[in-house]
Amino acid sequence: MTQEEQARLPGYLQEVPQAGHLYGTLSYNRRSKCWTIKGEPCVTEMAKRLFPGSDRKRGEARFTANRRIIGEVNWLMMRYPLAIAPRDRALWEKALAQAREHALRREAAQRLPSRSNPPQGTFEGALREFQKEGLSFLLANERALLADEMGLGKTVQALACLASTGDMPALLIVPPHLVRNWENEVRRFLRVQGRAPRVCVIRGLKPYALEDADVYIIHYLLLRGWKQALPEMGFRAVVFDEIQELRRAGTEKYSAASLLAERCERVIGLSGTPIYNRGAEIWNVINILDFHCLGDWESFTREWCDGYGNHIVRDPALLGAHLRREGLMLRRTKQEVLAELPPKRRLVQEIDADDRIYRELMRPVMEMLGRLREMHPDDRERALLEERIGAGERRATGVAKAPFVAAFVRALIESDEKVLLFAHHHAVMDIYKKELSACHPVFITGRESAAQKDAAVEKFMAGGTNLCVISLRAASGLNLQRASCVVFGELDWSPAVHSQAEDRAHRMGQQDSILCYYLVAPQGSDRDMQDALGLKVSQFVQLMGDRVPDAQVMRDTQGAAKAHIAHMLARYGAET
Repeated sequence: MTQEEQARLPGYLQEVPQAGHLYGTLSYNRRSKCWTIKGEPCVTEMAKRLFPGSDRKRGEARFTANRRIIGEVNWLMMRYPLAIAPRDRALWEKALAQAREHALRREAAQRLPSRSNPPQGTFEGALREFQKEGLSFLLANERALLADEMGLGKTVQALACLASTGDMPALLIVPPHLVRNWENEVRRFLRVQGRAPRVCVIRGLKPYALEDADVYIIHYLLLRGWKQALPEMGFRAVVFDEIQELRRAGTEKYSAASLLAERCERVIGLSGTPIYNRGAEIWNVINILDFHCLGDWESFTREWCDGYGNHIVRDPALLGAHLRREGLMLRRTKQEVLAELPPKRRLVQEIDADDRIYRELMRPVMEMLGRLREMHPDDRERALLEERIGAGERRATGVAKAPFVAAFVRALIESDEKVLLFAHHHAVMDIYKKELSACHPVFITGRESAAQKDAAVEKFMAGGTNLCVISLRAASGLNLQRASCVVFGELDWSPAVHSQAEDRAHRMGQQDSILCYYLVAPQGSDRDMQDALGLKVSQFVQLMGDRVPDAQVMRDTQGAAKAHIAHMLARYGAET
């Protein structure tokens, strides 16, 4: 450490004098990963008064080996010098050096630019001003939670951080329904030595030899199978998307995440739902990022909550301020950055679909397609058969991806978004009804009476539910400006239908910035419908802009549908 750095160190991290009376010993317990003071009652009693949770038994006090706590133990030793066990001297020096390094980084962070951009050539896209601030926060705090509200671009900020630091190989741990989207976003935004990054998606519960890559992606349900393997793979950074998935300890998933985070230099958590009113949940989440930075569970609940083992934080605002002050969390809401956001933001996002269900539903469609190939172009029944083929594939696409759409919407509801979910087929909406029953949705599908429709609108607008499922062709005349998100679980060939649906939320009196998600599957009709609508998958300008596709370059509904049938015939011919 240089003299300048020594001078900048806080007083509690300075060298402890070794002369004079020693009040006891300091040693390291390798099994429990904690430092233990054994000594005179004056020092152990003082430790127990100063540090709740250090109490174990008479004449002994224990401290978790966290870099923040190490500094506090050093401070205690300035008043009560301790003899450090010879076998643990090197370990203590290393732990103290890490505590000092952390303090210097926190001090240096105060002098860093409040806004940052990734180095040129490492990142495709332009960050908004509040996202530049988020990047600066992540660069200054290598273990932190980015808790921006849904729709403010947490994915983009995390990727900008990886681009800036070059911390690769990196591992992304994401919910199952977002694997494909993260794969696309990594390839879209990151650049590694002037090329697109190598991306490897980890599949299956049983570990196997992975190909060389810059970024690896795994979903939470597979963590338990890779628990022992992942920490040994040398990842420099790990990103936990929707880290509230780890809000419950005691599972193999949680244990695997904890072991992995301990081995990585940079750990980023992303969540739009920082649930710090429930002590158990926020303690579990933050504990993954920085082990015992909030103390152990017993001391956390004793001091922050309503008593030992109680799950409710007594003063959530105070805890939130502490997390922000310590560089552990950054959260911005839409209201705070509303001036930077356009009235409507469109995001086309790929999600998975059930291939088995899709193939099963497409069997009769493929038979009809075979008959169509044999028909003469002037056959009078050709137009009717084309319509049935198109409708059949749309239904197969919608049903196959419906459970994944429901999972996506469930995450929005858990983030306290008010959601309008649009679909076309009754079979699809029936799946939504089953999968999203816990969200208590209301439905406007064309099957309800006028009184039932009015009751659904009234319940949504009055706050009786945060989810309204609507048929794409039943959206006219509705006024649902309480909504903060519009989700298209299925697409329509006509852009006017989507514009009308978006405007159910974006109406006079709406003060928020509306986020419109177009959820598309890789197979089926969605690809051609995207092209017909002029929608590009998750382009940055559409994520953070409100540019409506030019009507002059869009095909009409009938022409787009017919072109899609021609594409199906071409694909069918290639497969047979």
